Amino acid sequence: MPEPHSHSHAHGTDLLPKARRLTLMLLIPAVLLTALGMLLLWPRDTLRADASADGPAQAKGVVQSLTHSECAPVPAGEEQPTGCGTATVKLESGEVVTTELPYGPGAPEIENGDRVVLMGLENQEGGLSWSISDHQRSRELWLLGVAFALAVVAFGRWRGVTALAGLAVTFGVLLLFIVPAILDGRSPTLVAVVGSAAIMLTVLYLTHGLTITTTIAVAGTLASLVITTVLAEISVAAVHLTGVADDTSNFLSISQGEVNMQGLLLASIVIGSLGVLDDVTVTQSATVTELAIANPAYGFRPLYGAATRIGRAHIASVINTIVLAYAGASLPLMLLFATGGTPVGELLTGPLIAQELVRSAVGTIGLITAVPITTALAAFFAHRSLQAPATPAPPAEETTGRHRPPAESPWAAFDK
Repeated sequence: MPEPHSHSHAHGTDLLPKARRLTLMLLIPAVLLTALGMLLLWPRDTLRADASADGPAQAKGVVQSLTHSECAPVPAGEEQPTGCGTATVKLESGEVVTTELPYGPGAPEIENGDRVVLMGLENQEGGLSWSISDHQRSRELWLLGVAFALAVVAFGRWRGVTALAGLAVTFGVLLLFIVPAILDGRSPTLVAVVGSAAIMLTVLYLTHGLTITTTIAVAGTLASLVITTVLAEISVAAVHLTGVADDTSNFLSISQGEVNMQGLLLASIVIGSLGVLDDVTVTQSATVTELAIANPAYGFRPLYGAATRIGRAHIASVINTIVLAYAGASLPLMLLFATGGTPVGELLTGPLIAQELVRSAVGTIGLITAVPITTALAAFFAHRSLQAPATPAPPAEETTGRHRPPAESPWAAFDK
């Protein structure tokens, strides 16, 4: 009996140095390369804060009263509008103004007490004529954000807090690096890859801890991200997509001529794929680890086979999620084409729908490659380092479910 115990203990003492070494071997070069990429691609010119200074004046206010009236008649055959009248609005400055109620398709519905945004245009007398352009939404959005954060923390506890911190990092990288760098004329594809790597390295380790499981997920995500980028480059070129397919991209190409619109499309595909990639890679890495702990006798092939079967089921559901997400985003356009009698072949090969098809196909292929890559890495390491020698089955009282398995420390790879 002493010999098996001594052998198991020696194996355990060798595990943490190996885990620490593997984590540092991947983490340090990845962090250095990402930092170097961000340094080289960092925007040199600041965003123009006064870009909208020449636009219409804006003000916020609260509707004090409404006066409804009949709308002016329209030509025969057109639908008669409703909701006409005037509104008395008290601006934040204290001034009280009277303005016409907005009406027509998509116009905001105004009620007494609503908080609204007004747009002011200079009139012939040199003053401003105000008109209601939209509702104020900041208060409602803040309340929704607080409810979201409370729900995440209430369910995830400390993991929820780290997930929110990771979300803050994601928005920080997007707003402070990716968007300004693209506007500064940097290559959108390079910016997206470097920014995605920065998001992934920070968020995965922050959310899941400095464990060997996270390290394997990071390696799988990096490999799949490179494959996704290459596939996106090939697909966009083969399908002859320019990145200009709707009014928004067309306006951006005119107003920001230095932005590479095709590269921007590639960047959107890479960034959009990252969120699902890290979900798949973390799941596969954790699955292999749990299988190895549950059955230490498993070798590489059993671990790889069992985890791959789980990955297939996961991918099958994720693929449907991706396609439905893109279809939902394009639903108004699809309805417009359908009511116009556009043939299905023409609908699917048009630039806007073709972009979504390329996004879905490239993202799905990237996810599919993530499963075998991450599973193989995790199974290899589990077989070489995590696999413990076979031990006798625990006594019956230990398998009744009354004892919880020991939780893995998030910082196990760096414990001394």
